[in-house]
Order: sequence, then structure tokens, then C-alpha cells
Amino acid sequence: MAASDHSPAGRSERSSLEIVSESSESKPVVESRAPLSRGELRGVLGNFATGVTIITAGGQRGERLGITANSFSSVSLEPPLVLFSLDKGAYSLRAFLSTAHFAVSVLSTRQRDLATRFAVPMGDKWATTEWRQTPNGSPWFPDSLAVFDCSTHYTYQGGDHVIFVGQVDSVVHYAPRAEPLLYFRGRYAELRPMEEETP
Repeated sequence: MAASDHSPAGRSERSSLEIVSESSESKPVVESRAPLSRGELRGVLGNFATGVTIITAGGQRGERLGITANSFSSVSLEPPLVLFSLDKGAYSLRAFLSTAHFAVSVLSTRQRDLATRFAVPMGDKWATTEWRQTPNGSPWFPDSLAVFDCSTHYTYQGGDHVIFVGQVDSVVHYAPRAEPLLYFRGRYAELRPMEEETP
């Protein structure tokens, strides 16, 4: 995804993680002791299916910022806090760090093309894009499942990423009947409800 695609040059490709599984006796079984490369670790992490968001903000020069990200997560209900992380090599990192607000548009299956468009770091993403503005001044997109209007609360260094924690000031849009756009193993996907088991 766009929030994680840009890796700083010269970074080591090795890690000290091991792949383990659970035996029938619930004891970890080591399947491989070989260190995982950055690409291998990313592939394993890709097995965790996520939703897809576009993080947006209004820049200090009046420009509109937008990135596709699957690093969005809830943090706290009281106070209402959410987070996303952005690669330190991302083109828009400085601009996001300079803003006091951002919005999170949680994407629906109708917005796959939009997700692809905003996953590209450069280019005019906004020329043919329909958008609206939150009370805090951040862009957001119709057809989204939900839109959170946030104030930047904290930023933290997190390895090769910067973690943005935002306080949710308002939910400006909510469409509970829309279907979520998902991201799994490097591809977009749709939700398919599991069949209920019969007794």
C-alpha cells in the first residue's frame, strides 16, 4: 500500500524474526530459523487482511494531500483516538507532519479505482476526483463507508515509519450498508460472509 511502499535507501534487508506454528500441544514449533528479509516479512504480514483507507489533509500551501493506506487502526474510545503510519521515505511525509488535521475515508468496494489512484505517490490524483471537505478542512470522498475528521494528537517514531495518532473530532459520513474494500496478500478483495453452520 502507498503508506508502506517507499523504503529508505541503504536499509538492511535482514531481520531476526522466526516463523513458528502451534502444535497440537500448544507449544511453538519452529519451522524456519533463517532470518526473514524485508520482502519476506512483508509477505507474511500480508496474510493479515485489512480494510483500505485514504488519509487526506489540507497542506499549508493550500494543496490537497492524499495517500492510500491500510495501516489505519483504532486506538481508544475515550478519548476517541485512531492512528495510521507513514513510511519515512514517503513523498508526502513532511507535508503531513506540518498539518494539524487529517481525515480518514474508509473505502467501499465502489472505490477500488480511487484506492489505486491514491496509491501512486506522484501525479495529479485530484483532477477527476469528486471530494468534499470536513469541518477541519480535510478532503473526503463520497461512497466511503465512514469518514473520520481528526486533529493530530501525537506523532511517534516507529522504526522506518512515523506513527500519527489523531483525535476524532467528528464522524462526517457513515454508510453502514456499504460493503468494505479489503486488502489481502497484496491484492484488493471483497468481503464474503461465511455460511452459518447447521447444528
